[in-house]
Amino acid sequence: MERLKVADLMTDHVVSVAPPARFRDVAKLLAEHDITGVPVLDEDDHVVGVVSETDLLAHRGLTARELMSAPAVTVRAEEPVADAARLMVRRGVERLPVVDEEDRSVGIVTRRDLLCVFLRPDAEIRRRVQQGVLAETLGMAEELVAVHVLNGVVTLDGRVRRRSQARAVVGLAGQVDGVVAVVNRLSVDEDVSRFAASEASPQHPVR
Repeated sequence: MERLKVADLMTDHVVSVAPPARFRDVAKLLAEHDITGVPVLDEDDHVVGVVSETDLLAHRGLTARELMSAPAVTVRAEEPVADAARLMVRRGVERLPVVDEEDRSVGIVTRRDLLCVFLRPDAEIRRRVQQGVLAETLGMAEELVAVHVLNGVVTLDGRVRRRSQARAVVGLAGQVDGVVAVVNRLSVDEDVSRFAASEASPQHPVR
């Protein structure tokens, strides 16, 4: 199943500062570029920290080295967007410097970038659920499950053979980029069969 990676959303051109950058220069850079933070890079482009507006307002020092939050919370370009979003929430940051295998800066991704995922058209989400989840990943005939999408909310209708299939469809649909929520209206043949077998079994009187 195709999923968006950080590389698909990140900004390649990174506004950054060196550790000796002065307080006033950092503040001016944020204002000029209308951004809320910058990574601090050493001479080899390694990310050593991040200076945010919060760091500036705390006024802990006069240079980026003294002001920055370190170590920086970073992410790799090949990581799924969903993982980057969870990392941002867990660590309470608004931006993630993107680094390569040697921790060198290759881009930056912000919360605003990640929120763009939820602006994906409903028709595109429906196509990805039908083709990416049902057909390609689970090998199911698309006509077994009807997929309806409205404002990012996916509703699944239809009948599948086992509860494990229903759980897989719902779980994977929820992982499609742009999905806000999943409404499960699937019925399961396995449950119907067990109910029928129970009805058909002889009733033994209680002695």
